[in-house]
Order: sequence, then structure tokens, then C-alpha cells
Amino acid sequence: MGSGSPPGRPIPPTTATTVETPRVHILVVVNTAASAVTPRRRDAVLRLLALGHDLDVVGTERRGHATELARSGLAAGVDAVAVLGGDGTVNEVAAALVGTDAVLAPLPGGSTNVFVRSIGLPRDPALAAEHTARSLGRRRVDRIRVGTVDADGAGPRPFLCHTGIGWDAALVAEVERLRGRHRRLRFTAHGGPRPATVPLYVQAGVRTFVSGWDRRRPSLHVGSSDPAVAVDGYFTLVMNSDPYTFVGPWPLRVAPAADRHHPLTAVAVTDMSVGSFGPVVARALLGRRGLRPGRAVAVHADVEELTVTATGPHPLPFQADGDHLGEASRLVLRSRPDALSVVDPRPPSRQR
Repeated sequence: MGSGSPPGRPIPPTTATTVETPRVHILVVVNTAASAVTPRRRDAVLRLLALGHDLDVVGTERRGHATELARSGLAAGVDAVAVLGGDGTVNEVAAALVGTDAVLAPLPGGSTNVFVRSIGLPRDPALAAEHTARSLGRRRVDRIRVGTVDADGAGPRPFLCHTGIGWDAALVAEVERLRGRHRRLRFTAHGGPRPATVPLYVQAGVRTFVSGWDRRRPSLHVGSSDPAVAVDGYFTLVMNSDPYTFVGPWPLRVAPAADRHHPLTAVAVTDMSVGSFGPVVARALLGRRGLRPGRAVAVHADVEELTVTATGPHPLPFQADGDHLGEASRLVLRSRPDALSVVDPRPPSRQR
């Protein structure tokens, strides 16, 4: 489907207008391997987005491909990039859009869809597409901060929700390993049952807690130019928004004050004994106020920059927005203001 809008035309944010604008040129990036993407859902999403807008549709073929596709779309002058995939695919597209006027329009195609749900879109892909098409047509756009993580000087990589370093990232790596094993054992050439996310996380969490991580001594140090931010821990979560994730319909709330319009919030776990860590998990899952500073947890809000370094002989695993990215001995995390335009599905009265 061709474009009916001038190349590179930005869609300025607004908090009041509901006046319809000219057709928007949207690049739709589809991750067909994502857990909730089926041909039927994809077709329904495309039909709804095409009502009033012009679409170009592309599919990902490998990890990192979404970033390349989004950059090609920018070069072609698209106004917005819609993403039908999981949080990892959304993250890849955001990497191409940061610092531009093009609008990110995430749609739920993964198993958890943390970013999609945190901005107020429905979990149903078709309903989310309907909201997105309407919001783009009415110029409902939010300009947000993003976090960046630079691992051993490799260059900054953006994250929209959070970066986890240490045990948390080891858990994510184990989930990816188990998910790959399930695919090899259960998938056929024509598709098959997809492994459920919550049981995989429970299995991975128990395994990494019991035997996959040294819980006797801290493995990392969190520091900053602010001397108050200095703590040794077993893992840290650096939050750009809330919640950390969802367990089914329930949000796992680590730092409810974290949002996309303020600097980062760093949460470090300093005690992983069974008696201390169990209540931490329970509070994150059952409480609405998130984690509070105490014997097992350190919390630092409104942090513009911090550094996480390995204190032991081994580099630290790390993940961004739920994708395991490898290991590093030193990671620098920063908050980048006014970095990214994101579709805002909220009614004008509730927009920022």
C-alpha cells in the first residue's frame, strides 16, 4: 500500500485537539515468530490500520532485523512505525526512532506486551489497532524519555521499560533457553503449541535461584555521581517506567513512581536469602506501592546516570526490555529526555 503523505512529515503532539488530520504513512513491522501473532490477527490489524491511513508492511527475519526495517522506513519518509510483536521487537524499532519525529505505535503481539499495556492500549491486537489508528489520525502523541545502556563501551542501546543486570538477567537467559528447547521439541513446520510464559518464568526463576546464581556474596556495585547512590547487590533493575512486567493480568510493581517523563529509578536487591527475598517478590506482586528501601532492597529515584560494575571475577549478564543481551563487566545507564514520540491512546482529558 502506498503513501499519501509527504515524506518525513512529523505528527506534532497535542493534548486537546480531536480534529482529523491527513492520512498518515505507516510502516508496519510484523514479527511473525512472536507468540501472539497469527495470520488472522495480523490481517485484522492491517485492515483496521488501513482505515484512513497508508501502509507499508514488512516482516522480521532475525534478531535485530526490526531496527534495520525501521531505519529503511525512515529513509523512505514514513510518519509512524507500528510494531506487531513482543517487547523485544518494540525495543528494536525504538532504537531506530529515538531522536526522530517519527511515531512509535506498538501493538500487542508478544506474550506479555509490557510497554503496550503500560501506555494504556488494550491487550487485544485488533482493539489496539483501532485505538492506534484513531490516535494517529487525531495527532495524539506523547514525547517520552528513554533509558540507554552502554555495555563495556559498545555504545548506548535504548530501553523503554527497564534494564536488568545480574540475577534478573540470568533468569531471562534461562527463560530464553527453555523457550528455545520447547520450540525444538514441540513445534512442527506448520506451527504448534507455544510454551506458556508464566510457567516458564516460574521454572527458570526456581532454577536460577537455587543453583544458577551465587547468593552468598554480592556480584555487582551500583554507583553514581551522587554519593547517595552507592550499593553492592546481587542484581539491579533500572526502571524507565512501571510496571516491571505482568504475571497474567497482574502487574509486578517494583517502582510505581517510575515513569517515562522523569529520570530513571534504580532498585538493587542486597539480600537474596530465602527469608529476605521471598517477601520482596511477594510485595512486588501483591502490593501496589512497589518495593521500599530496607535491609534487602535499595531504591534510588530520579537518577540521570549510574554505573553498574562487576565485583567478582565474572562479567554480569544483562537484559533490556526482556531480551537477554549478553554479559559485561561495566555498564553505564543514562536517561535521555525528549527522545521518542509514542502514540497516546488516552482521551485528551487524560493526556499529560
